[in-house]
Amino acid sequence: MTGITQLIRAKRDGEEHSPEEIRWIVEGAASGSIADYQLSAWLMAVYFSGMTPTETATLTAAMCASGARLDLSRVDRPIVDKHSTGGVGDKVSLVLAPIVASCGIAVPMISGRGLGHTGGTVDKLESIPGFVAEMPLAAIRAQVEEIGIALAAQTPELVPADRRLYALRDVTATVESLPLITASILSKKLAEDIDALVMDVKCGRGAFMRSLDDARALAASIRSVSDANGVRCSTLITAMDAPLGRRIGNWLEVCEAVRMLRGEEEPPLLTEVTLSLAGACIVAGGMAATLNEGIERARLAITDGSAYRLFLDVVRRQGGDVAAVEHAQEPAPTEVVLADESGIVNGIDALRLGMLGIDLGAGRRALDDTIAPQAGIILYRHIGEEVERGEPLCGVVEARMGVKVDPAALRACFTIGGETPEESRAVLEVELASPRS
Repeated sequence: MTGITQLIRAKRDGEEHSPEEIRWIVEGAASGSIADYQLSAWLMAVYFSGMTPTETATLTAAMCASGARLDLSRVDRPIVDKHSTGGVGDKVSLVLAPIVASCGIAVPMISGRGLGHTGGTVDKLESIPGFVAEMPLAAIRAQVEEIGIALAAQTPELVPADRRLYALRDVTATVESLPLITASILSKKLAEDIDALVMDVKCGRGAFMRSLDDARALAASIRSVSDANGVRCSTLITAMDAPLGRRIGNWLEVCEAVRMLRGEEEPPLLTEVTLSLAGACIVAGGMAATLNEGIERARLAITDGSAYRLFLDVVRRQGGDVAAVEHAQEPAPTEVVLADESGIVNGIDALRLGMLGIDLGAGRRALDDTIAPQAGIILYRHIGEEVERGEPLCGVVEARMGVKVDPAALRACFTIGGETPEESRAVLEVELASPRS
């Protein structure tokens, strides 16, 4: 086998790695036999020279094979999961997973923690008193077999090569590499033993992919590599310029998700994204023929109460306080930010709000930062809504002693104009995989 120095040089010069060479690099990343500085040099070479679709598919499969896999061979339902590239106020998974599972599809949703301005599903779940997201693979498998759903954190056994490579990408400015993004996302999802994946590619100021062209490129890469590894993949490109829903912060978002599952609230953009993604999952699982039919089935799972009941069952089985969810109470804001002019909200800067939420304790800048579960921001006005001077724009829930956010900084996240903006589109593009046969 050629040594790592030769492989770095080859990729630097734009040459294509063989499958054996890629597998050797991944094995070295997982075992520690390749030094950090050498892996970092290889990652930078990939960043500048890229990878062919075949290389990316091989890298994904090798990373998936670097650890244990979730064995769901005894599950007698179609197995579908959803993944998002991350956004602000994105509590879609909390609503979507029980909806899809209540429609007869298994959803082994293994999620991550938030980093930077994007929130993490696991952080939101762990804001429920007593909720245990860190489950052994055997417990995840048993719960999916029994009730068709688990909401869990990634375990140490799954895809260890990705943990090391991702940590190095984060400190070597190589996060934005399309093949490395694709392999990182898909290796973890393929390890769940799924039949199909629905991918939510966020696009906009508050997203990792700022332009529609970049979002399309990532969606196409994920579809191609997923298909090459035997998993059908649908992609939806969704807008992330403004926050999804009216709550930013872990417990606040759980409360909003609970109200949605009960059918008490339908925040327009959040509802459109959630139902569209859920509908795509239902189509991928063979329980609907078209996206519209899938969306209607998703709506029915809310109106008949089946999705909410299943969510409560998951909370109970994973140690959470069911009563705290059933009687979910939001903390009162410690400060209310008022508008300094009258008009119509034309824009809300999701990225800036997300970063201000971190200052409050609702997120983390480094993986070992401590989350304040109650902290966050409540939006009293959203896109297209009128506000008078002196009326509330947003509320702040401060959960860290001595932490203050400048009201002017929050106020600056809202753009107020004299005209009603064009109606916002939450779902920009859809590419559905063929239904399960």
